[in-house]
Amino acid sequence: MDNQQQSKAFPVSWDQFHRDCRALSWRLADKGEFKAIVAITRGGLVPAGIIARELGVRTIETVCIASYHDYDDQGDLKVIKPIDPKVIGGNDGEGILIIDDLVDTGKTAKVVREMLPKAHFATVYAKPMGRDLADTIVTEVSQDTWVYFPWDLGMQFQPPISKDTAG
Repeated sequence: MDNQQQSKAFPVSWDQFHRDCRALSWRLADKGEFKAIVAITRGGLVPAGIIARELGVRTIETVCIASYHDYDDQGDLKVIKPIDPKVIGGNDGEGILIIDDLVDTGKTAKVVREMLPKAHFATVYAKPMGRDLADTIVTEVSQDTWVYFPWDLGMQFQPPISKDTAG
């Protein structure tokens, strides 16, 4: 996505991300007992750890999907590490919780949904194009918002939103 398409910045601090992951855990607590979590790497790793702790889930598996792009558009997806069949258990993902940090266009979510059609898909943040692929979310942001996760940020000055703001 170019700068004009992704003009809104949504920086997320570690504290805020942790609170949002706990909020997602609260929403998931009454969705049934999950026997395992499948984290979509890399973004799903941190929320999967937090949610596993909150829900008492001990088995965390990963599915590693690479998108080859230049940050202007999402390219072809390639599964570089599939889900261990022992975790799935031959039941199309029933009792499995899929976790990601963000569902954007939905391309990655569609690939994982095909692998685990009966799993519960949860994400911390969602954009409209991918929102329908997630069963549970915490916050929806507009499609033209770029979410800056705490692991992507350093401490630096942020200019005001309004261009008319002077000192």
